[in-house]
Amino acid sequence: MNNKGADVVIVGGGIVGISTAYLLGLEGIKSIIVERDAIGSHASGFAYGGVGGWGVPEPTSTIGKEGWRLHREFVDALPEETGINFDFRARAALTLTFNDEEAQALRSDLSWRKEEPGNRIRWVEAAEARAIEPRVSQEAIGGTYDEGGADLEPYRLLLALVQQSEKLGATIRHGSARGLKRQGDRVEAVLLDNGEIPCEHAVLSMGPWGGEASDWLGISIPVRPNKGQILRLQAPGAPVRTNIGWLHDYAITKPDGLLWTGTTEENAGFNDGPTTEARDKIMSSLLKMLPCMVDARLAQHTACLRPLSSDDRLILGKVPGWEGVYLATGGNRQGIRLGPGMARVVVDLITKGATDIPIDAFNPGRFATTNDH
Repeated sequence: MNNKGADVVIVGGGIVGISTAYLLGLEGIKSIIVERDAIGSHASGFAYGGVGGWGVPEPTSTIGKEGWRLHREFVDALPEETGINFDFRARAALTLTFNDEEAQALRSDLSWRKEEPGNRIRWVEAAEARAIEPRVSQEAIGGTYDEGGADLEPYRLLLALVQQSEKLGATIRHGSARGLKRQGDRVEAVLLDNGEIPCEHAVLSMGPWGGEASDWLGISIPVRPNKGQILRLQAPGAPVRTNIGWLHDYAITKPDGLLWTGTTEENAGFNDGPTTEARDKIMSSLLKMLPCMVDARLAQHTACLRPLSSDDRLILGKVPGWEGVYLATGGNRQGIRLGPGMARVVVDLITKGATDIPIDAFNPGRFATTNDH
């Protein structure tokens, strides 16, 4: 192989791509990670970082379970090996309801959540909710309490994964991928704007930019940015130690001492700038949950772009019509939780040609099949 190439080229330096490089390194396989900006400079670096349990329905739950298992492995190994503490911590989550319709929807979710092995989630009435967190709004009528949660600081996790991946033989190359070179059905190289990298395998973990590869591959990859914004606040009173949630929003004090609250879901293209509209919406939701935060002061306002597929399922697996090319995107709001599990699938496919994790529902060719009909 060309000494400037690698066994595997990974396009994208987010949680999926970096986890893939790390897991490949553990198998003795060297990789090159191509990132056009900086590692963790998009959604993976700005996410809240919830990873607890698995908490996602089929067909994604097995990916979530594997992600959870790997996150626990990361915690056991990476801080000691790298000296980087990414603040993994167990934390409970209290999800509130304010009317009967919300309660019915949450109870419906509870029915499948209770079927998960080792489940630690239950329904709580309003009085118990306020016993758990006395500052919860008096208007809340109940909710669910999940004691199996956890979170971490995703940017520092990525730094730890990168550092250890490099020790195991991975390298980072800055540049923009522009296509793939093939010989017959097999990939030969990843084409960049400043050259090419010969490889045996190419992993496209490009997040919301995955659609750019549609022309390279000859298949539709319908993934778009789902913009999310987060406020970090200097909040009065004691830290909020339980993740307080309502609908798609949450609030919790992170190890940096700030109250993190969000988030939005916006179809705003590739505009990743914070907006005053989102700030006001997030604050309104926070005060619905925790009215005492009316005096909280804004410390930081961030925004990022998550990858959302047209059917809100992962796009994961071998690319039809190509040998040695794999897609891994579509984690949306679950990217940090699911990313390592997605990487495990890709590494299985590279090293063994198959995986024990069910991925038929995530077949990258499913959109072409739908369009043909």
